[in-house]
Amino acid sequence: MPLTALGSSSASGPPGPRRDTRPGPVPPAATTAATLLLNATYEPLCVVSSRRAIVLVLAHKAEPVDVSDVFCHAELVALPVPVVVRLTRYVRVPYPAQVPLSRRAVFTRDGSTCVYCGAPATSIDHVWPRSRGGTHSWDNVVAACRRCNHTKADRSLAELGWTLPHPPVAPSGSAWRLLGHRAVDPRWRSWLGLAESVPA
Repeated sequence: MPLTALGSSSASGPPGPRRDTRPGPVPPAATTAATLLLNATYEPLCVVSSRRAIVLVLAHKAEPVDVSDVFCHAELVALPVPVVVRLTRYVRVPYPAQVPLSRRAVFTRDGSTCVYCGAPATSIDHVWPRSRGGTHSWDNVVAACRRCNHTKADRSLAELGWTLPHPPVAPSGSAWRLLGHRAVDPRWRSWLGLAESVPA
């Protein structure tokens, strides 16, 4: 069933070989947004475009779990644009053994707050400085504010008398596989197991 933009209409060009150079209908912004796709077991799988999610729902391959207030009009029906959809059949998907390490993923793990003082984080810091042999790995990278990062510089926590509230570790779980390279829609948090303090 073809999806059409709200209020769009098709216009036929004049007869003859003249090429119509006018741009075609622009898809509604809602259908170019992102939707969280869950497996049949409610396990987060990936993020797809809202247009793709609507197609899956219309094909009865997925069912909406959470929807927005925006509607997308098809030829015969009007559907609310889904925010989260669940597959009707279970699919087995192999995942990499390690969650990719990225600035966004570190911020998400640490709640976008500085692990040293609790202020809003603006950068990442290597607990054991790289200039002294520290590794760029999950157990040595934390979110930090600019002030703490500048104060710490290339010194160790012992030299400063600082302590961490908990040791940094690599996050686990399928939800984290999609957090290293994508902003998190606040409406996905309950399905991803994220705290409400984690910003989108």
